[in-house]
Amino acid sequence: MTLGLSLALLGAALATIFAGIGSAKGVGMATEAGMGVLSEDPSKFGKMLVLELLPGTQGLYGFIVSFMILLNVGVLGTPQDISLYTGAMYLAASLPVAIGGLISGISQGRAAVAGIALVAKREQEFSKAMVSTTLVEIYALLAFLVSFLTVMNIA
Repeated sequence: MTLGLSLALLGAALATIFAGIGSAKGVGMATEAGMGVLSEDPSKFGKMLVLELLPGTQGLYGFIVSFMILLNVGVLGTPQDISLYTGAMYLAASLPVAIGGLISGISQGRAAVAGIALVAKREQEFSKAMVSTTLVEIYALLAFLVSFLTVMNIA
């Protein structure tokens, strides 16, 4: 295995690992809060579930970028001998979704916890809680787009 391929694989791993950590932490925090609400009022399950799931998208974005890197370097077929420069480009391309996913996943989890607390007291405010939690998603999506578009344009 060449150093270039090793760097590309490191990039794929970082995208999945860090975005996944962000999502796991965010979903975990929201789920803990949601379970507290459900212990008092099980009828709010659907609304809690939506708020708990929102921080999970970052992990999906990291996985997609990783998958695209693996496809591009041939790991899912016949591995290619890629240059050090190309491997470094794949590594650099993975960083926005890795770092952005980590930070936004945790931040979105915190926003979801606040939204869950709002819905626990005022169920009719669910749409406000959902919109506020979704605002954090914009930054995860931007990080994903930068990584995805960069990976797609590495020759």
